[in-house]
Amino acid sequence: MVKIRLRRVGAKKKPHYRVVVADTRASAGGRFIETIGYYDPRAEPPTVRIDEVRAIFWLEKGAQPTEPVTRLLTKLGISERWARVKAGEPLEEVVVPEAEAAADLGVDELGLPTRVANILTSAGITKMSQLKEGLEKGELSNISGLGLKSLEEIKKILKERSL
Repeated sequence: MVKIRLRRVGAKKKPHYRVVVADTRASAGGRFIETIGYYDPRAEPPTVRIDEVRAIFWLEKGAQPTEPVTRLLTKLGISERWARVKAGEPLEEVVVPEAEAAADLGVDELGLPTRVANILTSAGITKMSQLKEGLEKGELSNISGLGLKSLEEIKKILKERSL
């Protein structure tokens, strides 16, 4: 049987979790099939990011979410969308397009270096849409602390994520 469960990572007394799809016979920290998201309970507010398409894919295949993962799926609205897919609606109509979801993505969730994310946050840029707008207008070069190397890194990460 396949389960969708949390896998603990992080330092001692500083837990972070990955949402993974794993065989029930594998140990909690052992083998897994795929990572479909993450959960950081220590952030304020707690950060949860789960790939909807992959989660629904595995649910269709019969994967059973554990209780904590079920609560996370419900909180994100994925359980409701899964029920709609089960009822017969096409997946493309149910799932929010990735580009729309990315516009609401926080700058801290992009994987930018902490220093760059902190500079952007202190400059009032907290959402992905604000970051893209600032890049297009050339306003990011005016922010103190962001050099050419940082701007190139931001562009590289946006290109990798195809945003």
